[in-house]
Amino acid sequence: MGDSTVTSPATEEAEPEQIGQRRRLIIIGALLLGLLLAALDQTIVATALPTIAGDLHGLSHLSWVVTAYLLASTVSTPLWGKLGDLYGRKTFFQASIIIFLIGSALAGLAHTMPQLIAFRAVQGIGGGGLLTGAQTIVADVVPARERGRYQGLFGSVFGVTSVLGPLIGGFFVDNLSWRWVFYVNIPIGVVALIVVAAVLPGHLRRAPHKIDYLGTALLAGAATSLVLITSLGGTTYAWSSAPIFILGAIAVVCGALFVWAESHAAEPVVPLHLFRNRVFSASSAVGFVVGFAMFGAIAYLPQYMQIVKGVSPTVSGLRLLPLMAGLLTTSIGTGRLVSRWGRYRIFPIIGTATMTVGLYLLSHLDVTTSDWLSSLYMLVLGAGIGASLQVLVVAVQNSVSYADLGAATGGATFFRSIGGSFGTATFGAVFANVLAGDLAASLKGLSLPPGVTAASGASPAVLAHLPAAVHLGYVTGYAHALQTVFLVATPFGALAFLLSWTIKDIPLRTTAGRPDPADTLAPTSRPTIRTSDQEMERALTTILSREHRREVYARLTRSAGIAASPRAAWLLLRVGQHPGMSRRDLARLLQLTDAEMERRLTELVATGYVQVLRPDLGQPVPLSESGQRAFDALFRARHERIAQYVGDWHPSQHPGLVALLDRLTHQLAAGGEAPGRDLDPERAGSAAQGSG
Repeated sequence: MGDSTVTSPATEEAEPEQIGQRRRLIIIGALLLGLLLAALDQTIVATALPTIAGDLHGLSHLSWVVTAYLLASTVSTPLWGKLGDLYGRKTFFQASIIIFLIGSALAGLAHTMPQLIAFRAVQGIGGGGLLTGAQTIVADVVPARERGRYQGLFGSVFGVTSVLGPLIGGFFVDNLSWRWVFYVNIPIGVVALIVVAAVLPGHLRRAPHKIDYLGTALLAGAATSLVLITSLGGTTYAWSSAPIFILGAIAVVCGALFVWAESHAAEPVVPLHLFRNRVFSASSAVGFVVGFAMFGAIAYLPQYMQIVKGVSPTVSGLRLLPLMAGLLTTSIGTGRLVSRWGRYRIFPIIGTATMTVGLYLLSHLDVTTSDWLSSLYMLVLGAGIGASLQVLVVAVQNSVSYADLGAATGGATFFRSIGGSFGTATFGAVFANVLAGDLAASLKGLSLPPGVTAASGASPAVLAHLPAAVHLGYVTGYAHALQTVFLVATPFGALAFLLSWTIKDIPLRTTAGRPDPADTLAPTSRPTIRTSDQEMERALTTILSREHRREVYARLTRSAGIAASPRAAWLLLRVGQHPGMSRRDLARLLQLTDAEMERRLTELVATGYVQVLRPDLGQPVPLSESGQRAFDALFRARHERIAQYVGDWHPSQHPGLVALLDRLTHQLAAGGEAPGRDLDPERAGSAAQGSG
């Protein structure tokens, strides 16, 4: 790694444009609003589902309210990312907001279940663009030094919305209407749209791509057909009926054509050669089941609380907190333990075992189960899911070559998301198939009031006014159906447990194996498809943002063999990176006053690295020959230090990685962040003495 050469700053790719801190914060706020919209709509409908089922008389297809959104957002994600790279991220981010708002407005106006499902799919298409755009645009507007901090902030949005989504949904159902679960997106989205149009730069970095339209369409066709078979079979249509056979044929044909298309595509959605990697195959399979269990549980636990236990939508949202608490706690905790221990295999094994136990415990929920016991069951399930989520991505990143890093990372999260779609649909299909029989058994000899049937359902408000005997029979049948749902899900958890033993424990690479806060805190995130260079840049900027700068620059001065304090080394890199910039403009870039700039330059003059300065602040800072040599040595040392973070991926073998390291080095050398307390004269002096 020490053979990296210093290239001229003029030949490097510059950051799109210098953006002031205030404008940058406004842009980040708008991106977070967009991210909030898409993340919130994954869980906000959960506590509204029982009321929606009663009002729209579509209990048997209720799972599709969740499935349509998950499936559409997951399948559209690769397209959004590549279209934005090709034609401009601002344009496509605005388009995704508009599509999402149209879907939200139409979903709020829906009067039948098919309408609502279709409009949720429109929402999902827009949501896929929001998630992708928000997480890629941040790299265009935030300096490399600060990027890791914002990536962690974006990840925390997912964590917060996972908890708040069911609560907010329940609040709207109790105090307004379930339609406000969708209407609430409109004012937030309009604000985000206006801010993005006003302040986001129009010319962000672009990248060439060959978009796999055929593969995306075939994957969508195969996945949708399979989910439809799962959802409609045995309820709307008999398993032996023509529509089910037609859907099966479509799924088989689309699947076969998808394999053919991916083997010929320049940039396939899911590169087929990845499946020859045992860790990728096993991790993707485990991730599929984990997503299956997570979204299925989130969709149907509110049904138990509102229908069987008779609590309000808001309270049912509160009662989901143990699930989310367990999920977030173990997700964050395992990420830190993996970083500390350098091993990861044990966590998906423990996580899937715990998840399986949680699913089995939930199959014992009935009318008499106490609140604390149901909370304990949900905590166990959440802890198991959280212990598996982050580690699966780490395992995949750690097992593939650099060339496959982006595709493998996106593929791993892609299968988790597809698993969520299948899980919700499967839970719904099992529930719809057994509910009629369970209700018939529990209501035998009783007269069921009009408007309350197994197929159409009834809102919790209607059920609360049923005669006592009928109400008890109904909730008992409902509880038995939900028990069957979780009992059927338990073997899937056991399958994930068995598959997790096939994941090979490979010592972690420094960069790809280190859990990113944005992933650790984003357990319900949709996949954001990135190239390998983009994935590596994201990981590197996260690690670099954690560096303690005084120690870094003290180490750089030692490596470069120059006589300067860390503070002087910091300034020398900036001066050398902007050779033609006036002292006044350089001070503004570095967020210093003119007086501070002159005072800091004094040390560089004293060491002979900068020639004697003229009084005119409009003149550039003149480096001496020794100053230029010192700058080159510092720059090379910085480059080599960044290269150390790529582990055993040798830059000499990957031209794209060499270019990335050069670009990051230039960005960090040219960045305008203020020095801060850790580089002030006193601390810098003591650091220099300590490093002598």
